[in-house]
Amino acid sequence: MPGVPYGRMTPDRPDPTEQIRVRPFRPGDAEGVAAVRRAAVPQLVCTARTVAWQAAHAPPARRARWLVAECARGRITGYAEAALAPEGRETGQGLLNVAVHPEAAGLGTGGALAAAGERHLREAGARDVHTRVSDDGYSPAFAERRGYRPGHPTRFLALDLTRAALPPVPPASALAGGIVLGTAAGLGRDLRPLYEADVECAADEPGAPTAGFPPYAEWLGPHRDRPDLDHGLSTVALAGREVVAYTLARTDGRERYWSAMTGCRRAYRGLGLARLVKLDSLHRARAAGYARAVTCNDGTNAPMLAVNRALGYAPAGAQWRYVKEL
Repeated sequence: MPGVPYGRMTPDRPDPTEQIRVRPFRPGDAEGVAAVRRAAVPQLVCTARTVAWQAAHAPPARRARWLVAECARGRITGYAEAALAPEGRETGQGLLNVAVHPEAAGLGTGGALAAAGERHLREAGARDVHTRVSDDGYSPAFAERRGYRPGHPTRFLALDLTRAALPPVPPASALAGGIVLGTAAGLGRDLRPLYEADVECAADEPGAPTAGFPPYAEWLGPHRDRPDLDHGLSTVALAGREVVAYTLARTDGRERYWSAMTGCRRAYRGLGLARLVKLDSLHRARAAGYARAVTCNDGTNAPMLAVNRALGYAPAGAQWRYVKEL
């Protein structure tokens, strides 16, 4: 949902009298959308290349629609992504992401985008819509005026890799049960072992929508071909061919690293493997020249919050999950 409202007008900021135009996303909008995302939620890793890839590769069954808002001068000031959740045609769950550049907040851009996104979801058969709202003193009230109800909080955490005192990764001989560390790159093109771990771990993730999990063919594209996903920095813990713990890394290719998902299969929990794969991945990221690591956890996920804080991550903002019945 929108970022914070802006204060004093400057020549570079939108004129409040300008008409807001909402239209479908075009491939040439990728850089403008990425800029809005980075400004509205600065914790995220977002590149124009990834935006273009996501828009072009949305699974047809998800009925995804991307929209942009632009001012009269043609500058993109906001965007929305509306889609059915996995298995959303059966469950009626829709997902809506709306972001407005902070300099354009308070002009009606967020409302126009949200209305268009909700309209699309109704037409696609959604019965409710899930979104995330920045805890910025403005966006929660905006969402609640539109009929959204707050749910779980999510916490951003950040780590300065140039200064972090990361402990060393234990040698292979110290790992229990013949477990070895590798990378997602080492799995090759067949990522089914990673998929099987992700299915199990995602089912236990607190606060997430409960619309099921995509089939392997739909899951594979974003986990094999997404431009910002770095398989060489994504660590897996293996027991034979089975992925028993993993952490997925996304980067901007310059200085920022994002922990997209970390999980450990139920039979292997309590062994410290989630911390181990994150630690190994952070060492790889620092060696590759990344300076800032960011992650996000559900506010009720005490085990992962504890793992991240033990690694040196510090609070860096928050969002709330919101839901609205359509």
